[in-house]
Amino acid sequence: MPDGKQVTVGTLVAEKRDEWNLKVLAGTAALESRAVVTSDINRPGMALAGFTGVFLSERIQIIGSTELTYLATLESDTLVEAARRLCALGPPCLIVTKGLEPPAALLDSAAAASIPVIGTPMDTTPFIHRLGEFLDHRLAPEEYVHGDLVDCFGVGLLITGESGIGKSECALDLVAHGHRLVADDCVRVLRRGTGILMGYSAAKSPLLAHHIEIRGVGIVDVYSLYGVRAIRVQKRIEVEVRLVSWQQGMDYERVGIEEQLSEVLGVHIPLVTIPVIPGKNLALVLEVIAKNHILKVFGYHPAKVFNDELMRVMSNSPAIDPFITDDQE
Repeated sequence: MPDGKQVTVGTLVAEKRDEWNLKVLAGTAALESRAVVTSDINRPGMALAGFTGVFLSERIQIIGSTELTYLATLESDTLVEAARRLCALGPPCLIVTKGLEPPAALLDSAAAASIPVIGTPMDTTPFIHRLGEFLDHRLAPEEYVHGDLVDCFGVGLLITGESGIGKSECALDLVAHGHRLVADDCVRVLRRGTGILMGYSAAKSPLLAHHIEIRGVGIVDVYSLYGVRAIRVQKRIEVEVRLVSWQQGMDYERVGIEEQLSEVLGVHIPLVTIPVIPGKNLALVLEVIAKNHILKVFGYHPAKVFNDELMRVMSNSPAIDPFITDDQE
């Protein structure tokens, strides 16, 4: 992975042993020394048949009924050669699905090469999907962002800004309005897939999550004060709201036709910069930002519609209903 994250085969077995009914068949001593660095998974049919030119040795190898049926057709010497050839390539581990019994030659070769062999009763295709999801989460690129994350009308708002600007107070105000807190002060961000940012609390313990530090008050437990409906464990980050101190002469967005973008882990999300002045109702502004984002998701851009209508009025053109799409005309 780009950031060097990895998970040992031993960790995989320990975390999913009960859920997937995993059983170590060989190579127990190598569980902690073998590491997985990619969520991609491979089936080694070609390698068993003798072609290893493009074999990706960093991937977990899944052995199902197809591979075992092929091995059952081989003579004893050929079977041993195929097993040794696969294990010599050094994959992190071999996982045998459907509760099938692998041949002794494969187990012996894996043990000799210090490659764990794991069995599961799950069917091959569903197991590959679930293993991929687990690895994608554990190996996802991550970054820690100084800010607050709030679920506002179903939109994940990442509130950022310099220390003391009022991020926590703004998040608490949103919670008081019925919205849900995900993280305060430090947000753990994971990139899932190619363009999805998921935010979590950076707290190492669930008991430490969902607390807000309010200057002059101290630590506030949102769960105890507002109940379980005021918190979330995770939320997709969809908009960054950057709070900045208002300064005379600074250039702020007034219309909003051209959308500004922020980049986190290589993913671009809309960026809204809000100047902060005493007495400004930031919670109300953030609610408007969330609702405005929902409108844009559904294809209605208020600033562009306003600009188009203004241009129409100035040119005396016929009126256009912005809610009618080309397909409905």
